[in-house]
Amino acid sequence: MTTIGTTPEGVTGEEAASRWVRGMFGRVAPRYDLLNHLLSFNLDKRWRARTVERVADVLARPGAKVLDLCCGTGDVLLSLEARKGSAVFGSDFCHPMLIEARRKIAARKLRSPLFEADALALPLAAGSLDLITIAFGFRNLTNYRRGLDELTRALKPGGVLAILEFSQPRNRLFAALYGFFSTRVLPWVGGMISGSRDAYSYLPESIRKFPGPEELARQMQAAGFSTVEFERLTFGVVALHLGRK
Repeated sequence: MTTIGTTPEGVTGEEAASRWVRGMFGRVAPRYDLLNHLLSFNLDKRWRARTVERVADVLARPGAKVLDLCCGTGDVLLSLEARKGSAVFGSDFCHPMLIEARRKIAARKLRSPLFEADALALPLAAGSLDLITIAFGFRNLTNYRRGLDELTRALKPGGVLAILEFSQPRNRLFAALYGFFSTRVLPWVGGMISGSRDAYSYLPESIRKFPGPEELARQMQAAGFSTVEFERLTFGVVALHLGRK
């Protein structure tokens, strides 16, 4: 792995990168769901549903404490609560995203509480959670190893971490088509609808720099997760990692 965390173009240092990412997500929050569904051809709904399905055994544990980290506008959070039948926690460091999530929770008359926090310094006791999910957020952390260490700290022994993240397709033809879409089409459409072209130029670049599934699995093992496994979805456009503390 050549970088320790996300590195937006023209930004130097973890603190500056964190501010940039927070501001970027704040600008696109009102159109975030629309663009997720549009630019993924609604496949993002399937990827999130697969994540919730894979952690169903943990959700079924009596009294399980669950956190959806980098929850954004709350799509995974809502599905987790629906599957669990009781509240789960949601956290993000971008306040506008939490506003959108709160609106959706209220509209569905659900109960999951939200709190604003940095994933690298969670205001949670050690060993307090049975499950942490993080969908399309881990890639944006400014230090991947510190992030994994913090998630390990917050989980109970036997707790599970599920990371759903973008990846690079292995098929050369599909990878070429995906590359054209992500570098040419996505920034144009995303920028036009959101008003923030830099956000949707950052997306494909951050995916390109992100560790592949095998490397991320090794990083998880080094951080204290055992029985780490991953599955590629939609020809490898995304990968779902599961690790047990």
